[in-house]
Amino acid sequence: MQTKNILPLMVLSAALLAGCGDKNETAAPASSAAPASAQGGARELMANDYRVAETFNVGDGVFVRALAVEQNSNSLWVGTSVGVLQVSLASRDVLNTYTRKDGIANEYVFKIFVDSKNNKWFGTDGGGMSRFDGTWKTYFPMHGLADYWVYSFAEQSDGTLWVGTWAGLNSVNPKSGAFTTYLEELVNEWVYGLDIDSKDRVWIGTEGGVNMFDGKKWSTWTHEQGLGAENEFGLPASDNTGLGTRSRHNLTVMASGMETYNPNYVFDILVTPQDTVWAGTWGGGAAYYDGSKWHNYTTKDGLSGNIVYAVSQAPDGAVWFGTNHGVSRYDGKTWRAYGKGEGLLDDNVYDIAITPNGDVWVGTRGGVTLLSM
Repeated sequence: MQTKNILPLMVLSAALLAGCGDKNETAAPASSAAPASAQGGARELMANDYRVAETFNVGDGVFVRALAVEQNSNSLWVGTSVGVLQVSLASRDVLNTYTRKDGIANEYVFKIFVDSKNNKWFGTDGGGMSRFDGTWKTYFPMHGLADYWVYSFAEQSDGTLWVGTWAGLNSVNPKSGAFTTYLEELVNEWVYGLDIDSKDRVWIGTEGGVNMFDGKKWSTWTHEQGLGAENEFGLPASDNTGLGTRSRHNLTVMASGMETYNPNYVFDILVTPQDTVWAGTWGGGAAYYDGSKWHNYTTKDGLSGNIVYAVSQAPDGAVWFGTNHGVSRYDGKTWRAYGKGEGLLDDNVYDIAITPNGDVWVGTRGGVTLLSM
């Protein structure tokens, strides 16, 4: 396994942020306070399992919360708490770094999305959203964006861009560029996960449950309808939420040294080509909707951790989950778990990007790890 230190390339952006308080700097620390049964099953690796191939360090206090593969340039885009990196997937060299000096609105990046026209979109923590197509353009509420805090993107077949913010949901008309904001229609205005199914329906993960919009009708699911597992380990309920408020809040999942529980809180949404909908929940594990009901997987089934930050699907159909206790792979029958013991830089896995050849990149505090066969 090779470890590459790319911290020096981030010195400029780190300097820009020096002395600036960051409400997320202590978010979701690695925890050993959860019951043993809440920390995943056996991690014995088989001969054909994925293994950690390389790690890329960006600094101990730096978070990597956003990853995206750009096939056109065969590169990986890495969004950190101090700027953006573009890394060659062929050579593993850093091709470019971007900070506010270069044009991005804010160095703390929470989501990166590559659209059908190869535009790169960056959702930032308090800086609006930026688009990069060779030059930078940033959008604020004055342009129609619902909020300065942008956490998710998705694109419909006609090119309509959907944007999840902490104050509602936007759609952006691909021809006119006009923004439409949806707020009252949502079960909760704090939007984290977005994806589009084969019928062009929009699936939305929020702090209060899941919505679906088919172009005319809105549907809602919460824990009462089966979203998220029951509180199997008696964890304390989380009060770290903006539900019903307009106050900002941090993203820590801990309280008094213990993991917390909020099954309506959805960190990420994935829709498979078969229209199975996966939701990563806060303490309720990974939930999937088969078109009629929700089913839930937790650490009792083999999931690494019950707080699920990210969900992604590989070309072979396996689904990967980034959790607070490592990353898990589920092929429909078998679970595999990978954490610091297997070589990850940290157990909190905030995002996952998978290349067409099946390589799996995971973002944690401290850097990026490559898992490959």
